[in-house]
Amino acid sequence: MKKPFSGKLNKAATTLAPWILLLVILGIWQFICSVWQVSDFIFPSPMSIIQAMVEFSGPITQHALSTFWVTMVGFAIAVAVGVTLGFVIGSSPMLYAAAYPLMTAFNALPKAAFVPVLVVWFGIGAGPAILTAFLISFFPIMVNIATGLATLEPELEDVLRVLGAKRMDILLKVGLPRSMPYFFASLKVAITLAFVGSTVSEMNASNEGIGYLLVSAGSSMKMPLAFAGLVVIGAMAMAMYELFAIIEKRTTGWAHRGK
Repeated sequence: MKKPFSGKLNKAATTLAPWILLLVILGIWQFICSVWQVSDFIFPSPMSIIQAMVEFSGPITQHALSTFWVTMVGFAIAVAVGVTLGFVIGSSPMLYAAAYPLMTAFNALPKAAFVPVLVVWFGIGAGPAILTAFLISFFPIMVNIATGLATLEPELEDVLRVLGAKRMDILLKVGLPRSMPYFFASLKVAITLAFVGSTVSEMNASNEGIGYLLVSAGSSMKMPLAFAGLVVIGAMAMAMYELFAIIEKRTTGWAHRGK
């Protein structure tokens, strides 16, 4: 017999599991650093990182806000371009076959190598960071939209054509809704990549942002501050990931089996 409230307990356990695992990892990390007296210069403890976050809360907040808006602008451009290209490529089998290998080859290029070129074109500042975030994050969105449209069942298309539907009607009314789970899956991947792109660019071509903070902290031998910057980047990426996960559950619940 099923126990009362077992579903709620399982849901609560699922929600708390990541936080419990995080606390366990931090506890082991702090224990190792304390027992073996690991220098903060080599590997700062969680307490040292927290102290750095409190001590330098002002600069960290300022740089984090800069990185966040730069990343969001690049990510927004990636969504617009990725959805548009994905729709165009996925709507034509011939274009899908022709463009997909080229896009894959472009995605294999290290995006950090574009930073010096972007600096020459746009100068040092937000421009290269925005474009690097865009370049590194638009590919998953484009591929998932294109794949969702290109893999529409031929039998379904035949039935819809018999019913009088045109090609564009099939793509807009059936293909795009069917691609929504692919789309949100790509958003969760792309947003984390966007933060990577903006941070890498800020490390080489900016005088603000978390990437710049990492370089400054490293050159000043302030390793707890550098790790604090990494924690902030991870927290922002995780927050945006969870936001898209919530939106996905609310808008594409039909695509997931109920538990």
